[in-house]
Amino acid sequence: MYLFLFYPSALVFPVMIVVLIALCFTDGALSQIRYSVPEEAEHGTLVGNIAEDLGLDLTKLASRRFQVVPSSRTPYLEVNLENGVLFVNEKIDREQICKQSASCQLNMEVFLENPLELFRVEIEVVDINDNPPSFPETDITVEISESATPGTRFPLESAFDPDVGSNALRTYDITTNNYFYLDVQTQTDGNKFAELVLEKPLDREQQAAHRYVLTAVDGGQPPRTGTALLVVKVLDSNDNVPVFEQPVYTVSLSENVPVGTLVIQLNATDLDEGLNGEIVYSFSNHISSRVKELFGIDPRTGRIEVRGEVDFEESSLYQIFVQAKDLGPNAVPAHCKVLVKVADVNDNAPEITFSTVTESVSEKAAPGTVIALLSVTDRDAEENGQIHVEILGDVPFKLKSSFRNYFTIVTDGLLNREQADSYSVTVVARDKGTPSLASSKSIRVQVSDENDNAPTFTQSVYDVYVTENNVPGAYIHAVTALDPDVGQNALITYSILECDIQGMSVKTYVSINEETGYLYALRSFDYEQLKDFTFMVRAKDSGDPELSSNATVKVIIVDQNDNAPLVLAPLGKNGTAKEPLPRSAEPGYLVTRVVAMDADDGENARLSYSIQRGNDNGMFRMDWRTGELRTARRVSAKRDPHQQYDLVIEVRDHGQPPLSSSASILVMLVDSMAEGRGVGDKVGTSKAKDGALDLTLILIIALGSVSFIFLLVMIVLAVRCQKDKKLNIYTCLTSECCLGCSSCCSRQGRSRKKKLSKADIMLVQSTVNVSGPGTAQVPVEESGSFGSHHQNQNYCYQTKHQRTELSYLVERPRRVNSSAFQEADLVSSKDSGHGDSEQGDSDHDATNRGHSSGADLFSNCTEECKALGHSDRCWMPSFVPSDGRQGLDYRSNLHVPGMDSVPDTERGRGFASSFRVDIPETA
Repeated sequence: MYLFLFYPSALVFPVMIVVLIALCFTDGALSQIRYSVPEEAEHGTLVGNIAEDLGLDLTKLASRRFQVVPSSRTPYLEVNLENGVLFVNEKIDREQICKQSASCQLNMEVFLENPLELFRVEIEVVDINDNPPSFPETDITVEISESATPGTRFPLESAFDPDVGSNALRTYDITTNNYFYLDVQTQTDGNKFAELVLEKPLDREQQAAHRYVLTAVDGGQPPRTGTALLVVKVLDSNDNVPVFEQPVYTVSLSENVPVGTLVIQLNATDLDEGLNGEIVYSFSNHISSRVKELFGIDPRTGRIEVRGEVDFEESSLYQIFVQAKDLGPNAVPAHCKVLVKVADVNDNAPEITFSTVTESVSEKAAPGTVIALLSVTDRDAEENGQIHVEILGDVPFKLKSSFRNYFTIVTDGLLNREQADSYSVTVVARDKGTPSLASSKSIRVQVSDENDNAPTFTQSVYDVYVTENNVPGAYIHAVTALDPDVGQNALITYSILECDIQGMSVKTYVSINEETGYLYALRSFDYEQLKDFTFMVRAKDSGDPELSSNATVKVIIVDQNDNAPLVLAPLGKNGTAKEPLPRSAEPGYLVTRVVAMDADDGENARLSYSIQRGNDNGMFRMDWRTGELRTARRVSAKRDPHQQYDLVIEVRDHGQPPLSSSASILVMLVDSMAEGRGVGDKVGTSKAKDGALDLTLILIIALGSVSFIFLLVMIVLAVRCQKDKKLNIYTCLTSECCLGCSSCCSRQGRSRKKKLSKADIMLVQSTVNVSGPGTAQVPVEESGSFGSHHQNQNYCYQTKHQRTELSYLVERPRRVNSSAFQEADLVSSKDSGHGDSEQGDSDHDATNRGHSSGADLFSNCTEECKALGHSDRCWMPSFVPSDGRQGLDYRSNLHVPGMDSVPDTERGRGFASSFRVDIPETA
């Protein structure tokens, strides 16, 4: 489709024609627009507005880098890159640029980026009639024999007009006369020449010379003319003229033939004799100067040879006008024409020109993305000028033909910078001539990185072993992630994903260097409290969008031998256990069994038992594995005169270095076991004082007391819960382990059905909010069930002293007054839940310490438990202050919700932490 636009001009040429031809190709627009401009236009003359004529957005020319392809620039024209205006930069002389070519065209290529759009601009330089025809000589002389007959033709030297087309030489004219007229003829190349035709016989004796004005006229508007003086000399008669074998000769000549190559051998004959028959050959006067440069003729032989370099690309046809004239007086020349057709030789390799090249392409570019635009030309003709273009090598690019001799290089698939960050693309153009000629050009295309790869950890799971008692802040391990991208897309930062470990943030346990991935311990780990924990680390790049991946880090605490064995049994008063030994005991008699535990693990907790001293005479032997103390022989009055043995038992672990503890056992020789029991009762228990008291009676009294106390507690709690429900439920809400007073009451019935031991008690951190100075919050962690048939009973404990002493908040559904506890203690003050208690029993000691304090409000808990026969239920560990003084009894830290006797000052006191004790209830 052709679109004609007209622009006014202030110069001679009134209009300029714009032809727009639009062609498109995938992922890159390619259009062609054509303008015409008259030659001799002054600087600044508007040719056209490329941007407007192509429908481009003028506001985006700068951002899309509108520019002219450097290889297509011309000094005659210039483009304003801001608004797309094409204007004349330098006066154009068509005759200087294009010589006598019928078409004179200047080519320019402009393009925009993002996306790539290429436009071919063709500017036709229109000829104006600025040159008149001119003759080579101002005087032209023609000699004609007086014997020449009418109709004889005499070629005249041609005029030359550098203009073309309608402004070129159109005709010749001669002064009106009675003897001659002009016959204007047109050559095959369109040039015109005149022949002087004799119309009436001449008579030298009447007029020896004739003078006329020869005029050459062009076709311009208005026409221009050129003149010369034509002088016709009438010569004396020469009867015969030379004759060529044919008026027109046609020969074929290959281009690039060497100088001296024969073109044609002409032969003309003359019937005269002597000088009148001797012929001389020469080029006619109206032959072009270029023909005279390329060809030469031998005057005597008529041999035409090559004198210069004949190039098919310059001209494929040459016309040589030859005349033959004898040497006689008044010779009349004969004329012929030689047409030399130049045969093309494949002497020009294809030429590759890149108009635009994209330096880099994104690795996520879609297939078909334009990388470069190129043109391929071959000056040869026919098969010699037919070109095959291809890309060498195995690269993800291909060629696409656009229009005429233009090609685009586009992507032929997905790119991956991680596999290849650049490509050398070589374009080869080969013609079909014989032999075939080829040329090649290469460009380098960089593949720009996109953030298409997430960081990848070298391991999905990292096992980190850390020895306990480490120094806080110590380096423990390094995690590493790799990202095959580059630049910001490969800049990795590390972080720890938030999670809780034992109710506290993982970031209070470990930290990570966000640049290196180094992990550091923020606290000193204790294997006995925490054996291992797991958290996630994340590696994130800095691309857009950001990509990340996670890895698991499992920190395994390695045990150190930092705990000495703890002797659990036998225990006695003041650290010495007393055991009876009958004198009649046989060898191997089990005196007692030493039970110890070690908080460490593995070899650090594997214990060995031995008698350290007191067994000088070899009376006893100790099983180093089980801790059983047995007799090694019979008791001999002679060898064993003393009544007791003071043994020191050592318990040693297998750690490195090993740690040990010792226990003191006083073995007393007795005559019988009854005496041994009596001794034991006298030393360790209050039952000896009431030996006559029947065990059955004690049980009956205890059972009745329990029933009475239970009934009393239920009544008091029911009244209390009803009152609190109406007024304030603060008591239940302050303890997170109860959901309401009603639920506390409902659980009481079930809590009485079990017998508890110390092994049933677990301390778990819980959050309790207490108003007042020094208040602290600790995260809550729910404890799980001990089994499918167990139900948790939650006890909450608080600290009364922020740093050293822990107080325990216990959810108790029963409310028992202090006097009831004291009465029950009279019935069963020695029961520890494990049988009869002695004076050295831990329960007994704890009770004594509780009474000695005198200010402990909650010591009655133990009394109540004794009365109910479940003293273990209220057992709590004692805490020793940091200054080494003996801490208060554990019952001093026991708080029963709802108890009226708790002072207000104690309730308002702040605390630093709290713990929850989960007690599973058996069926």
